[in-house]
Amino acid sequence: MNKAHYDYIIVGAGSAGCVLANRLTESGEYKVLLLEMGGSDKHIFIQMPTALSYPMSMERFAWQFHTEREPGLDGRSLHCPRGKVLGGGSSINGMVYVRGHARDFDEWESLGAKSWSYQDCLPYFRRAETWQDGADAYRGAEGPLYTCGGNNMRLNPLYRAFIDAGINAGYPESKDVNGYQQEGFGPMQMTVKNGVRCSTSLAYLKPALERPNLSVKTGVLVHKVMLEKRKAIGIEYEIAGQLEQVYCNAEVIMAAGSIGSPTILERSGIGKAEALSQAGIKVAHALEGVGENLQDHIEVYFQIRCSQPITLNSQLDWFHKGLIGARWLLFKDGLGATNHFESCAFIRSRAGLEWPDIQYHFLPAAMRYDGKAAFEGHGFQVHVGPNKPKSRGFVHVRSHDPKQAPRILFNYLQDKQDRVDWRACIRLTREILKQPALADYYMDEIQPSDKVQTDAEIDAWVRSHVESAYHPAGSCRMGATDDALAVVDPECKVRGIAQLRVVDSSIFPTLTNGNLNAPTIMVAEKAADLILGHTALAKANAPVWINPNYLTSQR
Repeated sequence: MNKAHYDYIIVGAGSAGCVLANRLTESGEYKVLLLEMGGSDKHIFIQMPTALSYPMSMERFAWQFHTEREPGLDGRSLHCPRGKVLGGGSSINGMVYVRGHARDFDEWESLGAKSWSYQDCLPYFRRAETWQDGADAYRGAEGPLYTCGGNNMRLNPLYRAFIDAGINAGYPESKDVNGYQQEGFGPMQMTVKNGVRCSTSLAYLKPALERPNLSVKTGVLVHKVMLEKRKAIGIEYEIAGQLEQVYCNAEVIMAAGSIGSPTILERSGIGKAEALSQAGIKVAHALEGVGENLQDHIEVYFQIRCSQPITLNSQLDWFHKGLIGARWLLFKDGLGATNHFESCAFIRSRAGLEWPDIQYHFLPAAMRYDGKAAFEGHGFQVHVGPNKPKSRGFVHVRSHDPKQAPRILFNYLQDKQDRVDWRACIRLTREILKQPALADYYMDEIQPSDKVQTDAEIDAWVRSHVESAYHPAGSCRMGATDDALAVVDPECKVRGIAQLRVVDSSIFPTLTNGNLNAPTIMVAEKAADLILGHTALAKANAPVWINPNYLTSQR
């Protein structure tokens, strides 16, 4: 058996794990081991932004999980891929950079995550990034993660037309959805640097690999956390078919994501007694919240036939894809250097909401997620859905075997309010897309189609067409000590187990209003200071725009 010792062992080299590997080795004081099942991220499908649809469906780069049959989706099972490569989700995602609304983090604090308010978190968002336009009260200019506005909407007039349509409909314009004002229509931002995907592997791990106090092992299948009474002492893992053990002097840190982290805890005997018993695992430490509180964003593709031949649909054949790829290989620019989501919106579904709960990704094409055309001719679409669902699900292991996929059930649309929000979402979207700014391009609605009008028709269409936005979170939620379902405390420490933390999107108490990569990176930045015992960065005091009429007006 391998009796190697490290100060810190990090499980998972994803969006959080790569950040931790960098920050915990910066001083040179600590010896750190980073464990990852996947391998290198040096592949054209990962590095080239426009190829984003490929790695998520490849067994080489992602765990190909699927949900149980979802009762709220007519019994459909949805794809739930998770990163299995250096960089994790940041190496296979859509590269969209959205921090979430300020009130999302204030909500975390109200649910028991003390010192995780927006003003507490904002300094860590700033520390993480280098924003293309430089620093201000909201943006950073010296961080590892490069963030930009892509091509700044230069490549297609539809990007600006979508923003103008929102303004026509009475919504505000936002110059920076990650700054003072998220609510409104504006440019989308992305994690792309010099035309190449800026994953946490590139931004954080690559520079840290030169440090002698960091070791990285790939091809590692983690079996469990080794416990001595109620203290984590190391990790048992499998590599090349051999079982090995490695020990920690300070802490084990789970950063395996919202599916990986709770299932590894359960295989270690930490979790809900009933779930462990059903899997044939002896309870080492009962912790009822492990695997519970699972949440996800879901979305639909709202597609419109375009009257002008200006959309990306003309670029989806192999000849044009080859030209785009060749230009990217030579110059790292053009259509290959963007995720094509270059304008966006965040709106409130109804009066009385203080901050937005619906998100739009605009795409000047009508296509499926696999990159194939949705129909003949030209079209454009918005990926849209409510971002603050009430429904909660779970993830639990089936057995102690790490090769067996877990049970995943999100319980999508099981809460009545979620169905109400979807009806508003469809109707508000339809109204936006019929505004004068898009009149020169709008022909007809491909889907949902004009036949979908009543509540019952909308409900049925959403049930049969909605897909995961691949944003699972909450399965090891952070909370106060009197919260029976909180898995970690506000320092990310697993309750009742010494020397064990969880640092990834599984600790989110609730979903943020936006994509999860940016807040996951922030969580890891903040947690690094907690782990090292550093004084937290000084709280910010940055104003946040809230619609002054939100109590009585939807826009």
